[in-house]
Order: sequence, then C-alpha cells, then structure tokens
Amino acid sequence: MTTEVRSLREFKMPDVGEGLTEAEILSWYVKPGDTVTDGQVVCEVETAKAAVELPIPFNGVVEKLHFPEGATVDVGTVIISVAVAGGAGAEAPAAPAATPAQAPAPAEEAEPERREVLVGYGPRTGGTQRRARRTTTTRVDATRPAPAAPAPAAAPAPAAPAPVAVAEVPGGERPLAKPPVRKLAKDLGVDLRAVTPTGRDGVITREDVHAYATAQAAPAVAVVEAAVAEPAAPQAPVPTAGDVRVPIKGVRKATAQAMVASAFTAPHVTEFVQVDVTRTMKFVRRLKESGELGRDVRVSPLLIVAKALLTAIKRHPEINAQWDEAAQEIVLKGQVNLGIAAATPRGLIVPNIKDAGSKTLTGLATSLGELVETARQGKTSPADMQGGTVTITNVGVFGVDTGTPILNPGEAAILAFGAVRELPWVHKGKVVPRQVTTLALSFDHRLVDGELGSKVLADVAALLERPKRLITWG
Repeated sequence: MTTEVRSLREFKMPDVGEGLTEAEILSWYVKPGDTVTDGQVVCEVETAKAAVELPIPFNGVVEKLHFPEGATVDVGTVIISVAVAGGAGAEAPAAPAATPAQAPAPAEEAEPERREVLVGYGPRTGGTQRRARRTTTTRVDATRPAPAAPAPAAAPAPAAPAPVAVAEVPGGERPLAKPPVRKLAKDLGVDLRAVTPTGRDGVITREDVHAYATAQAAPAVAVVEAAVAEPAAPQAPVPTAGDVRVPIKGVRKATAQAMVASAFTAPHVTEFVQVDVTRTMKFVRRLKESGELGRDVRVSPLLIVAKALLTAIKRHPEINAQWDEAAQEIVLKGQVNLGIAAATPRGLIVPNIKDAGSKTLTGLATSLGELVETARQGKTSPADMQGGTVTITNVGVFGVDTGTPILNPGEAAILAFGAVRELPWVHKGKVVPRQVTTLALSFDHRLVDGELGSKVLADVAALLERPKRLITWG
C-alpha cells in the first residue's frame, strides 16, 4: 500500500506593505482537520486600518491553528500550519521491520512560489472559497464567566451565572452577520450562535445583538440585587458591577496613537466663522428634486461643503501641503486627496477621495456616496485611507455646532462642518430667520500661516453663502 508523504507548511501573518506591525484575529473560518485549497479564505483579521480576509496560498489539511480568535499577532508570526502533499518536512510513519520500505507516492507538482498577501493586495490566483460548515450542534461559550468557587460557610456568596450552552443554527452553519456586527458581538461578549436573527435572509443585525446582550444582563442584575439584599458577614470590599474595561486595539488603538502624535507634533491653529447657508440649502433641495446629478446620486449639504473646500484650495494651493521633517521642507502636493471622517462600529476612520480636486460635482457626489457606503459596511481598504492631504469632519450630523478638530497625521488642514440651524440673522438690513452653520478650520502652523488659513476659510464661507460662485470661482 502506497503511503503519501506529507509535510507541514506554515502560513504567517502577512504584511500588506502599509507599515502595519500587527493584526487581531477576528474569526477563523477553518478548524484542524479541514481541507483547504489555494486561495481559500481561512480567517478574518482586523488591522489598525481595516478588517480583511486572509486567503491561504497552498492546498492541504489544517494541522494547527496557532492563535485563538481575539488574539493580536505580530506580522510575520505563524498563525496556521497545513499538512501538504509532497516534500520532506514531516516524517512518514515507520514501516514494519519485516516489510521493505515503500517508495513514497509521487509528489504533487510543485506549486509556484507566491507571496502571502491580504485580500486586494498583490497577485492572487484561484477563487475564494469559504470554510467548510461546522457540524457541531452545541458548544459551551468559553468567553462567559466560569462558576464562582464555593465561598466559606460563614459568608456564603451568590454563585455567578453558569456557562451558557449555546445552540448553533440549524445545520451547524456559521451565523450570518456583517463584520461590524461580528465586532460588536465580540465587544459585548455575545456568541452569535445564540442570537436569533431578524434581518433579511436570516442575517443577524446590530439590534439583535443588543437585544440578546440586554436579555443576558438581566440574570446578572438579579444576582447583584440578591447579594445586596442578603446579609453577609463582614468581609473585604468587593468591586461592584458598573466598570467596563474595553481593550484598545485595531482602529481605536491606531486612532489614539495618531491623534496623540498629531496633537503634540503639529502646532494647531483653529479659526471659526458663522455662515448664512440658506442659499446652499435651497441649492441642495433643487439638485435633489431635479435629479440632474443622476438618479442614484446622493446629494447632501456635505457635498457642497466638499466642493467649496476644493474650490478654495484651488484658489490657494499652498494649503495642500505636507511637512517633511527629515528634509526640513514643505512639500506642495500635486493633487488633493480629500478625506472624509467617518464614524463606524470599529472606530473613527478617514478614507479619502483620490484626486478629488479634478472631479466634477457629479463625480464628487458619486465618489462621496461610495466612500460613505463602503465605510458603513466596514469594507474600507487600507489603501483608501492612505495619502490624504485635507479632511472634512461633519460634526453637524450629531447636532454639534462646531469643535476644534485635530489634524489627520501628515495633513495640513481639517474643516469641521457644524449643524445647520435656523437663527435670527441680519439679511438685507432686517433681522429674519436664516439657516446658519459654523465652520472651524484647524491647520498646521508650520505649513499654513494665519493669512493663508483665514483666506481659505473665508473663501469656503463665501462659496456656501452664495453657491453660484462655485461656477465663477471654479
């Protein structure tokens, strides 16, 4: 009988070439014993910039997963070992002494050398295949608190909730949920297999996760209340429920580090101006009603603010610059990559529209809509967040008038767009209600002096006050 010789190949946490040093394993799509093929996605990881899926670059059988879900792994560290046919990495079982050694079966044709890369980066062959469905019907949720150890008889303590037996969905299939929902469930300690989906086609929604978490919290509250009501012998103070520790990792960790570096590296200056945007709001309504930008194009006040900022930069290109510390030079950028700050379940991200200054109003609206939708779905790639030069943050959507925004690292300016409110305003010599907003422009004072920053902010305000200037000034 011919014995197939198998060797172990190791798949390491890849480097996407974006300066990342680590990534968190969000979920495994395979388990030991599963067969994998070249190009099959084996896990999803979260870097400091995006959640991405990793395809394995060879065929074989999963031998070992080196890290559990939730572990943060350095780039270059082995995360999975796969037994592949052929090679001399692993010893074949020894044959009986009385039997002549058999020759190994012909090895499979050598696979071409490939560089391990993240999805969407570098070469890749073969279609992506999802992991084999699990067949287990029940499991114990290891992330929940274990039963408390028995307390001394003199001071009985209420037992913590027992581990929950979690039933999988019918057929043992992996619950359907989008990456942001999976991240939310992980942060709340919710096992998606126990959540009843209400979304279309059996997809678990954010509301489903919150509802399950609330329901699970009820028994814990009852235990705490019972402990308070039941008299107990004097003992050392025990921390009460209420404090929650959230690990800082992924996007939130990167954002915190970037903001500290920016705040204490670039000397920030922020200027403010109130603007009558009544005409701009009417202009937005006309564009929506006419559909002249396209039937499926989303028109919003943010679109006009973006166009106004790009027009102001065109009139004052010196603000579209970067500081080169090593060379002690100011680098005037050839194109404007306009960043849009977006709040997502994974944290604040700032994807940017490449060469936004060259786009028409229709092109800008299309790009802005795609950027926002991609961010909401948690599918923004690291490349989309690289190379920004100027950013807009729309704090008005939260009902906030304005703020002092911190520069995105490496950028020269950031514009905060506040809420649009109806306020008494002097218009044509009379005090009348007008729609007013507040703009705040922060800039790096090494690159931008007060005169330049003031001119750019004043131009944006003038364009929003009279949007017809977008034609004559553009």
